[in-house]
Amino acid sequence: MNRWKRSWFLALSLVMVGTLALAGCSSNKGTNSPTNAPNAETAAPTDKAAEEKPAAFELGSEQLSFTFYGHYDWYTMPPWGGDESTKWIKENKKVDITAVQSGGNAAQKLNTMIAGKNLPDVIWLDRGADVERLRAADMLVPFDDYLDKYPNFKKWVGEEAINMLRSSDGKIYQFPNWYTSQPIGNSGYLVNKKIYESLGSPEIKTTDDFYNFLKQVKEKYPKVTPFNPDLAVDGQGLDVLYGGFADGSTPAYIANRAVPQGDKLTSIFTDPVFREASQYASKLFREKLISQDAFTQTKDQVKEAAYNGTAAVFAGASPTEYGAVGDSELKKKDPNDGYIMIWPFGKPGVDTSKILTGTYTQLGWNVSVITKAAKDPEKIFAFLDYLTGPEGTRTLFWGPEGIYWQGQDEDGSPKFTEAYDTDVEGRTKMMDATVNFQWNGNSVFIDTSKMKHELTLPVEKQSWEARWQNSITWKTQHNATEFINMAPAPDTEEGIISTSVEEIFDEARAKAIYAKSDEEVLAVLDKAEKDAMAVGYQKLLDYKTAKWQENLKSIKGN
Repeated sequence: MNRWKRSWFLALSLVMVGTLALAGCSSNKGTNSPTNAPNAETAAPTDKAAEEKPAAFELGSEQLSFTFYGHYDWYTMPPWGGDESTKWIKENKKVDITAVQSGGNAAQKLNTMIAGKNLPDVIWLDRGADVERLRAADMLVPFDDYLDKYPNFKKWVGEEAINMLRSSDGKIYQFPNWYTSQPIGNSGYLVNKKIYESLGSPEIKTTDDFYNFLKQVKEKYPKVTPFNPDLAVDGQGLDVLYGGFADGSTPAYIANRAVPQGDKLTSIFTDPVFREASQYASKLFREKLISQDAFTQTKDQVKEAAYNGTAAVFAGASPTEYGAVGDSELKKKDPNDGYIMIWPFGKPGVDTSKILTGTYTQLGWNVSVITKAAKDPEKIFAFLDYLTGPEGTRTLFWGPEGIYWQGQDEDGSPKFTEAYDTDVEGRTKMMDATVNFQWNGNSVFIDTSKMKHELTLPVEKQSWEARWQNSITWKTQHNATEFINMAPAPDTEEGIISTSVEEIFDEARAKAIYAKSDEEVLAVLDKAEKDAMAVGYQKLLDYKTAKWQENLKSIKGN
């Protein structure tokens, strides 16, 4: 799983976010469609066609049991029914799910199941090569005939995202997770409130302002690290800086190792924005304004620093993950301490309203597919459709009705009880228990429901995460849907090239940060460009350009 997805997942127990409320589209070419009735021209209009068309399956009308496999080394599905939410669904909707575990080796597990023709009923996995592999082998069930019978998929996923989900045969096989139609994400800058205020709450709008602030921190607080970017996952803390060096630049370019120029994708190493951002980061490192062990510290070490207040500024794809807990921990010792987030800054001349610190995609994170091993694929789809709709989302995400919510408004959003605000520990425990069951997350419904409630509270009673999401992080995220599904399969020529380019990039980024001068930074990147081209980087860029153009056409519905 790539770095942004992993960071997103890790933050789910704190907040879940974003989704789409547009009308969808469906080919609806099933054999039971009235338009496929034999001799349609001469057949007399009767109620027979309507009688022959099966009614939608009503979840809870009979027992539904199926197997589920999460295709990740790190994923272990908890017992279904072992928490309050899934227990309620199991008992009231008569759904029982048996886990098939990866055992820490997902690739081998899937290969074994395919070879032994022993597939689970549902597979939860990343979009891309493995989905296409299963589809091409005729192992997946298309959803097209179900879309009009079960309304939530079309209503919430929406037409643009549905078009992006279509396979090369024009059919839909994938049910997305954490899809969205609005900005979501938690990336940005986390600032120690007490230190910031002690220095006069200086304006930080430009890269020069930020540099000067860090110098002040170093001078007044010699035992505090001025800037501690979270580099534990592929340098994401430095990617946040990138957006400040040109209007509309997005970390998606770094993630894809490819930068749009007209209708083509070009080298990241020659990108002027990346080169300038690398020089700036190197300058901060040379002057010991960045943690000198930034490239070796773990995620847990970053969290520990935030909890203990040993750095003035943090940056990453999801600093809210440790910012909320850190704010609480610091306030236990001093009510005036804690963390704030600041609007992202840029070099002089950059429009700060256009600075982007992170990305999201309309298709969200990953997908569920139903295999042809399933005895009742339509009934399973009905369950997934329920799970992504208002009723299923309310129950799975916030627990059964009657504890933290009671009733719903006209939009289906839960009406939160007093316990939702006062029993934070109990609420968090209940929500955390279902993190590994969030297979079809409806980001917009969750976000909208949560924010409706938060905005009714005084600022001081709003959750720390919601306050900064609403005011900063959601407003500084870029829709990177056009860049999805661009990674080649590892065993292809382009995939092998990609592996080599990744190694060159990782080495070059580290060397550039450790460089002794701006000139040395450029020399490092020039050598990386030469080395990458020597292993076939241009062929990889051409491959990604073709995929990118296909995505753009799909988004437009072509």
